[in-house]
Amino acid sequence: MTWDLATILVILTALSGIIWLYDIFYLAPRRKIALNSLSASANDADRQVVAHLPIWVDLSRSLFPVFLIVLLLRSFLVEPFRIPSGSMMPTLLIGDFILVNKFAYGIRLPITNTKMIEIDKPQRGDVVVFRYPEDPSIPFIKRVMGLPGDHVAYNDINKMFYVNGEPLTQEVIGTYQGIGAGSNMTGAEEHFEYLLPKFKHQILVAPRQVNPGRYSEMTVPPKNYFVLGDNRDNSRDSRFWGTVPEENLIGKAFRIWMNWDLQNGGIISWHRLGTKIQ
Repeated sequence: MTWDLATILVILTALSGIIWLYDIFYLAPRRKIALNSLSASANDADRQVVAHLPIWVDLSRSLFPVFLIVLLLRSFLVEPFRIPSGSMMPTLLIGDFILVNKFAYGIRLPITNTKMIEIDKPQRGDVVVFRYPEDPSIPFIKRVMGLPGDHVAYNDINKMFYVNGEPLTQEVIGTYQGIGAGSNMTGAEEHFEYLLPKFKHQILVAPRQVNPGRYSEMTVPPKNYFVLGDNRDNSRDSRFWGTVPEENLIGKAFRIWMNWDLQNGGIISWHRLGTKIQ
C-alpha cells in the first residue's frame, strides 16, 4: 500500500464514519436510557453529564462529512498539484499550481486505481499527470506524444519528433527569457510544435545540447503512452525510462489556478491565474 493522501483520506473517512455509526447504534441509545432513568429531581448538571457526547465522537460526527466530500472531489472530480520542476516549461512554470480532471480518462477507485467506468482515452497533445512508472508514489506531469501502436522517434540532434515516420512541424518563435526559478532557461530557443494542423504547443530546445535517451525510438505498446516534457533538453521522460501504462494515469491537467515562485520575489504571478493548459 502506498501511503499517499488518497490512502490517508480513505482511512480517516472510514474511521470517522465507523465511530459515528457506533454512536448512533450503541452509545446514543445508552445515553437515552441513562437519561430516562434519572429521577425527576435530577438537576440540569446531572442531565448534562449523562447526555455528554464524548469528544472523539463529537469530532468524528463533525469531520466525517468533510473527509467524505474531500475524498469524493479529489478521487473522482478534481485534484490540485504543484509544479516542482521546469520540465514542462514554457507551458508550465516552477511554482504553478494546477487542477487535474480526474474523470477525463475514466472513473477509478482511490488507492487501487481500478477503473470502474471508461470515459475517454488520452489524445496526442494532452498534458497528463501520472504515477511515475519507476516509483508510483511520485506524480509526474508530461505531454502525451505517442499513442498505443504508434512508432515514435526523437532526434536529439535536430530536436525533431517523428510519429509513424512523419516529423512534427516546428516554428521558431524566438529566444526564451526565463524568470525566477526558471531563469536558467534564458537563451533557449522557443518553438511552436504542431501535433495536428490546428493544434500547436510551445516547447524549449537547446540546439547545442545533446542528451540521448535510451528509448528515443520505439513502437508504443498497447495500453501505454509515450510522453515528453515541453522543455525537451531538461526533462526525464519516456526517452529515458519508457512508456506510461494506462493504469498509471491520474488525469488531464486543464487549468492553472495559482503561481507562487519563491525565487521570483515570492510574489503571486496574477497573470497566470486561470490560464488554460494546452
